[in-house]
Amino acid sequence: MKVTYRPEIDGLRALAVISVIFYHAQITIFNNQYFKGGFIGVDVFFVISGYLITTLILKELKTTGKFSFLNFYERRARRILPALFLVMFVSLPFAWRYLFPTNFIDFLKSVLYSLGFSSNFYFHYSDLTYGTEDGLLKPFLHTWSLSVEEQYYIFFPILLLIAFKYFRKYLLLILIISFLISLQIADWSSKNYPSINFYFLHTRMWELLVGSMLAYFEIQQNGRSAKFILSQILTVCGLFLILHSIVFFNDKMFHPSYYTVSPIIGVCLIIWFANKKEFVTKILSSKLFVGTGLISYSLYLWHYPIFAFGRIKEDVPSQDEKLKWMLITVILSILSYFFFKKIFRNKKYKFKKLLFPLSASFLIIFTLYASFYNLSSKGDFKNRIPIYLKKDFEKKPWKTLYENEKPCHNRQENFCIHNKDKKIKVYLIGDSIPSALMPELIKTLNNYRVIQMTNGFCFYNPNFNEFDKKTQKLNINRCTNFFQNNIKNILLNEKDESFVIFSGQLKSYIEGNKHKNIINENNYIKNLKKEFNILSKNKNLKLLLLGPFPQFKENILHKLQKEKTLTLAERELTLSKIKIKYSKKKFLKENKKVFDFINFFESLNGDIIMVDDLFCDKEYCYSNDKKNIFVVDVHHPSSYSSKIISKKILKKIIEKN
Repeated sequence: MKVTYRPEIDGLRALAVISVIFYHAQITIFNNQYFKGGFIGVDVFFVISGYLITTLILKELKTTGKFSFLNFYERRARRILPALFLVMFVSLPFAWRYLFPTNFIDFLKSVLYSLGFSSNFYFHYSDLTYGTEDGLLKPFLHTWSLSVEEQYYIFFPILLLIAFKYFRKYLLLILIISFLISLQIADWSSKNYPSINFYFLHTRMWELLVGSMLAYFEIQQNGRSAKFILSQILTVCGLFLILHSIVFFNDKMFHPSYYTVSPIIGVCLIIWFANKKEFVTKILSSKLFVGTGLISYSLYLWHYPIFAFGRIKEDVPSQDEKLKWMLITVILSILSYFFFKKIFRNKKYKFKKLLFPLSASFLIIFTLYASFYNLSSKGDFKNRIPIYLKKDFEKKPWKTLYENEKPCHNRQENFCIHNKDKKIKVYLIGDSIPSALMPELIKTLNNYRVIQMTNGFCFYNPNFNEFDKKTQKLNINRCTNFFQNNIKNILLNEKDESFVIFSGQLKSYIEGNKHKNIINENNYIKNLKKEFNILSKNKNLKLLLLGPFPQFKENILHKLQKEKTLTLAERELTLSKIKIKYSKKKFLKENKKVFDFINFFESLNGDIIMVDDLFCDKEYCYSNDKKNIFVVDVHHPSSYSSKIISKKILKKIIEKN
């Protein structure tokens, strides 16, 4: 059953896809991002799909009294599958080139789920939030909406056919009640289950049903509104509502919800009141808009993987880079339209002839992706480095943070000595934080003998005991032995002029009784001051203390990667995609007792090396900026931070020498 072609609907598609592309590109105009609500374009697509599909089904039912599922799904296959398979084919080599092992596995799984039109479930259960920085790096995240539509195409025709045959009298009532229930669930879920609300069909169905109700009214009345004055006014109102949403909505709002009703009404007004003679319809029916609408599906398919791979490669893309991505998207979409979509939708080619290439393509893609996934999940590609980064990795002796620690960290005695041929000693004492500094510190202090005395969760004090969550026992002796039997004796008996640098997550020790993994049985501050008083009596020692490190609430390593064996370089490249921050006031408040201890340390003629200026400005403390990552989890310094901190240490040593 042929549906009358309406060019303004292709114009609406153009508006929808342009808003989505500009939203994902994060294009700025005069330093402002005017498409923060561009995600609304997907909702526009849903309304259009609901309208066209229902029009097609109801017209066929009303004219013939029956409905051909075979013809219906043939049309869907001709329209959807060829371009989708093409993008899947082309994306695989780029994924291999640009993605790290864990990201590559995620990519493979997302495509396999997309083949079954269920990627919306995959992304929800992967805890992936749409619109976030890490979401922009997932090449097939946009297929969630295709999955929602295809799920609708599977269930809706069956339900509509049953309702039409057996409950025809109540068909409109059924549509309205279904619409209201879905909308109510969406608004409630947006506040309580935002991920399910965003990705699942039952909370998107109301948008599709709005289009269905428009189709029902049009068929029942044998047409739409023909009142010219209403058309002039209400289509402008509809366009305003859509544009207002694109410009003023943002991804922090509840969506879909009652807020989303505004642009949906806008789409309905244009669909219902469009008139060839009025202003908005003329714009949407123009060659530019119609042409863009005709390739809108290809534009939607191509833009997201192109943008994702571009961001992975460029890290911080410029405006020119983003415009280049958009140009590539347009070129590939035009080629896809003329050489794939038009050919497969051409009725002169019987579907039986097209079925073989489509089936073969499906099997090849499934086999390719499943094989790569099987090899990757077994660990065959676990240590693979993306090709475009291989040279950089070969030049730099990157090791994991934990590999760097193994030789020298957590020793109870026989401490590591670096630059043994140098005379002046520098002791580095503390927990895993100073251990993370070591690779850069050794390079920076290349004229000093650096002695590493670092142990996990241990600082310069006995009677500080760690609760081992694995054994459920109190580890009483480890830190006590580390301090009392080794470090204390070495430092008190030091006869040469030496520098002693103390560092660690001070807040955890000074407020140890509040730290969830550590038990502080005694008055830690009192003991700590006592021990430093004793240590300050040795005039050969020049004492230095690194100030507190910000401790971020979220582990940004775990936020993006659930694998702890990533190289330090891989962490830093990956983590630079997001920024976590918290209030500087909160940092100062949390470390109030630490700053009190710093004042005491200075009273012993000790020197303080503050590090928070690296992480914090006047208002916030940050995990990274646009160019560099500062921490590799919640507080351990990155190689970039370690370089800067090491230079601060060197400067202070030179001043005191």
